[in-house]
Amino acid sequence: MTTEELIEKLELIQKNKCETSTLEIKSAEQGCPKHLYDTLSGFSNIRIGDSDEPMTEYEIYSYEAYRKKYQDDVRSIKRAAFTSLRQDLLAQYIDLLKIGKPHLAAISDNEIYELMGIKRDGEVTLSAVMNFSAYPQAYFPQLCIIAMVVPGKEIGAVGEAGERFRDNKRIEGTITEMLEGAMQFVRRNMSTKTIIDPQTGKREDRTDYPVMAVREVILNALVHRDYSIHTEGMPIQIIMYDDRMEIKNPGGIYGRIRVDQLGKIQPDTRNPVLASELEVLKITENRYSGIPTIRRAMKDYALEEPEFVDERGSFTVKLYKHKGTDKTEKAENLYENDLVLFCKTPRTRKEICEYLGLNSVTYAIQSYVMPLVEKGVIKMSIPDKPKSQKQLFYSVI
Repeated sequence: MTTEELIEKLELIQKNKCETSTLEIKSAEQGCPKHLYDTLSGFSNIRIGDSDEPMTEYEIYSYEAYRKKYQDDVRSIKRAAFTSLRQDLLAQYIDLLKIGKPHLAAISDNEIYELMGIKRDGEVTLSAVMNFSAYPQAYFPQLCIIAMVVPGKEIGAVGEAGERFRDNKRIEGTITEMLEGAMQFVRRNMSTKTIIDPQTGKREDRTDYPVMAVREVILNALVHRDYSIHTEGMPIQIIMYDDRMEIKNPGGIYGRIRVDQLGKIQPDTRNPVLASELEVLKITENRYSGIPTIRRAMKDYALEEPEFVDERGSFTVKLYKHKGTDKTEKAENLYENDLVLFCKTPRTRKEICEYLGLNSVTYAIQSYVMPLVEKGVIKMSIPDKPKSQKQLFYSVI
């Protein structure tokens, strides 16, 4: 905390004459104590509402890591030999790195490895493992992505056949490979709707979420997650619900930036070497444009603002499917009308799923048909046995 920030906090306390949810006050009736250890120890907790919660070991480490500028992305990985790195990827990186840098190009490759964080004191670093190893999870099994599709709006919901997950995958590889694998998973499990513009009548295929926004969220999670020993046993999670998608990564917001400042001011970078490597490889721009890009893409899709949640030791981004704008609602209504017309002839589950262009029959019926059944627009041929294999769905209007 700077002197200016301290004065600002003092003025706030004097104005409000009370504590806040983020500020705690300790009395000193006889002046400033000669020994501050006990007093400072009393502050070593977190304000949660009106209560105090002790800081966890990880939260203490995170504070120290930021204050002392630890660089976990270039910590040495003794188990990883330099020969275990993919030399073709490494050569590509070095070639790209030298472009436009004549002084760097004059240095030997081995010196560049040390200079740019591929090695530290002759040992391979974590960022080199995560970007250039043939199989990073051999060293860090949980530095991966766990992706799942839940048949409902909360964990624990089950589908028609009692399934807990419609899809469930462990995604491994380098950061670039994990990004590609995660995008394939999301694309496979997003539905594509044919939206009809109510004014022009033009048809447009549109996925549940803008692909650009999804990519930026996943990339941010991979680049800015905590790679310290405290979280190396925690994977990134992608959970797709019926109404939203959540991407959760270990490690809260790094530094002094607040959630409401995301995308508005330049943040501190938790993993600068790893981020720079990905910039050279043209995977990320590294220009702090990720959050604005996500917000803009969601707005262009007429979807709700993305929700950013900074919790104790984790950071979650929530993307919601539907925004109740007049234009979108009209388009959705026209889309439902197409389905109703299709069901003028009684249809099987499989026929409806294929018509909607979806991969999951269960998802197609639960998300698109059953809401119309509840409205009384579509009926079932065997209403007493909704899960019957012979079930047909037909419209009544």
